[in-house]
Amino acid sequence: MTAQDFEPPILVGGGAVELYSNSAVTTGDFDLVTARQESLEHIFRSLGFVRPSGPGIATRGWMHPDLKLGFEIVSSTLLDGLADRDRILLVDLGADGIAAIIAVEDMIADRMGQFASGSAPEMREQARRLLTLHSDADRAYLDRRIREETAGEYGIEDL
Repeated sequence: MTAQDFEPPILVGGGAVELYSNSAVTTGDFDLVTARQESLEHIFRSLGFVRPSGPGIATRGWMHPDLKLGFEIVSSTLLDGLADRDRILLVDLGADGIAAIIAVEDMIADRMGQFASGSAPEMREQARRLLTLHSDADRAYLDRRIREETAGEYGIEDL
C-alpha cells in the first residue's frame, strides 16, 4: 500500500491483541482497517489470497490457501474516527513496507466497548490483561477512550 502512496492498513481486533499480549491471547484471523479497500483487495489477489465460497462458508475475508492466513477488512475508519491516529504503532518491515497497528490504549478501549455492549463478556478480561502487560499506557487517554467506547458507563477504574 505504501508503494502506491497509500497509508498502510491498520491491524485491529484479535490480531492486535495477540501482538500486544505476546500471544497470551491468540486469534484465528487478522482484522484490518483501510480507506482503500479496493486497492488492498487487489494486493490480496496478486499475492494469492482468495475469498472462500461455497456451502457452509460464511466469511467476508480473504484466505491464503497455502499459508492458511485469513484477513478481513472490517472498516474504512479506525474506531469511527475516535482513535487518535498519531498513536498508531508503525513498524518498519524494511523492504516489505510498514505495518500499522492500533494503539494499545485504543485496543483496550475497544475491548471495553464490546464488553459494555453485553455481547462479549470475555472482552473485559482481555482489556485487563492488555493493561497489565502495558503498564506504561497513557492512562488519561485510556480513561477518556474507555468512556467514549462505553457511552460513559465504564472508565479505567473498571479494569
